Amino acid sequence: MSVAGKQPPPAPLERPGSLLVPTWTKTGIALLYDEVSENAYDIRLKLTKEVLTIQKQDVICVSGSDRSANHRTVTLHRQPVGGLGLSIKGGAEHKVPVVISKMFKDQAADQTGMLFIGDAITQVNGINVESATHEEVVHLLRNAGDEVTITVQYLREAPSFLKLPLGSPGPSSDHSSGASSPLFDSGLHLNGNSANTAPSSPSSPIANEPKYEKRWLDTLSVPLSMARISRYKTGTDKLRSNAFEVLALDGVSTGILQFYTAQESADWLRAISTNISDLTLQNMKMANKCSSPSDQVVHMGWVHERLEGTDSSQLYKFKFLALKGSSFYIFSTPPVSTLDWVRAEKMYNLCEVLFKIHKLWLADDCWLQANLYFGIHQDFDFEDHRPYCFSVMVGHGKSHCFNVELGSELAVWEKSFQRAIFLEVQRTGSKTYMCSWQGDTLCFTVDFALGFTCFDSKTKNVLWRFKFSQLKGSSDDGKTKVKLLFQNPDTKQIETKDLILNMRPK
Repeated sequence: MSVAGKQPPPAPLERPGSLLVPTWTKTGIALLYDEVSENAYDIRLKLTKEVLTIQKQDVICVSGSDRSANHRTVTLHRQPVGGLGLSIKGGAEHKVPVVISKMFKDQAADQTGMLFIGDAITQVNGINVESATHEEVVHLLRNAGDEVTITVQYLREAPSFLKLPLGSPGPSSDHSSGASSPLFDSGLHLNGNSANTAPSSPSSPIANEPKYEKRWLDTLSVPLSMARISRYKTGTDKLRSNAFEVLALDGVSTGILQFYTAQESADWLRAISTNISDLTLQNMKMANKCSSPSDQVVHMGWVHERLEGTDSSQLYKFKFLALKGSSFYIFSTPPVSTLDWVRAEKMYNLCEVLFKIHKLWLADDCWLQANLYFGIHQDFDFEDHRPYCFSVMVGHGKSHCFNVELGSELAVWEKSFQRAIFLEVQRTGSKTYMCSWQGDTLCFTVDFALGFTCFDSKTKNVLWRFKFSQLKGSSDDGKTKVKLLFQNPDTKQIETKDLILNMRPK
């Protein structure tokens, strides 16, 4: 039982983190990182109150008879000024197809209305170029004559190193040069090797041809209720740079979401975490409607637990913690029904646990402000490679070590443990333990109203009694030995009481 003094309970938290933080709706560009190929692809994120959606660009047919076709075949008429009106990047030597990287306004490619930046060229005049190098495709296109027929397919996962613009085609400068590179644009807006120098008809779409548009399309939706976030490579201390992963309750993952700046990453992390917290709060309120006043959920959420004494490369594992009624629960998966609460991996009485913050990484000039704002006290002796760590001591020297993703989450867990423990102590009223003091076997009672009392187990004679307000300090060995420092109300002197407790209540 906590003996730090009787204090009023912290106010209930209506929303974990801050009452002033709204539910986020947000849209923005990010990268989807493939850990196998080590490539990243442009995506768009769309965040609502309940879902995070990943969108990828694709070209779709919006009218005409060819709506289901993935490939488009387009005939270009080379113009005396401007040539084909496009530039290309990529090539088989870089394990990517050749793609259209630029299109020039009102020139041949643009006039067709059927070509887009990001289209992969699969054929040139009937010749398959899917496995061709950059130089081979450049040569084919420049020597194909005045009428060039190309077949294209939009490359939805274009590696970010190609640096393809995501917007619609617009004016661009001439980047052509004598030597081409797969990482730079090879301009095909010049005349090429054509024998016919007379003006050719523009490459304009025919009235009954299909009409295409490039759009962002939903490819994956991740429900945020009971979802979890990780900025670390699975099970390790290795922090991903400006990146994180969101995993749904059913295990569906967004993949690694990577951002261009640390600020963007922090903004998205905060926004998604806020929405997850709001949905968790809703789940708590629903659970509490079915529970008695003495069995209410104070707080719950995902954490990482540090695995001790294992030779495995996995140092951390996701756990779901809950403070409910008289107990502290540890789950491998969140409880979604009343029956799930009896399936916890571990369950401890809140009167017999001790919460402790181990580490909060902040710049020195921010520490004082954070200490005042969050009310956080840091223990500098604990060694851990992750920030935002806390432990819960559960008796007999055993403890569970956890970490969370944000400093605000750490502050919420601290305040929630304070409140849950206070409420349980208040409900319990008092507990009596067998103890040894000065060699005698006695009883030691901690009472919510009266304070601390030590009495003879046989005669019931009180040997000493102190109020909570008289407790000036305490320490323990994490097992059975406790030292209590009380101020004598008459002499004002500090009295030390060394106890050896049997932690099983009488």
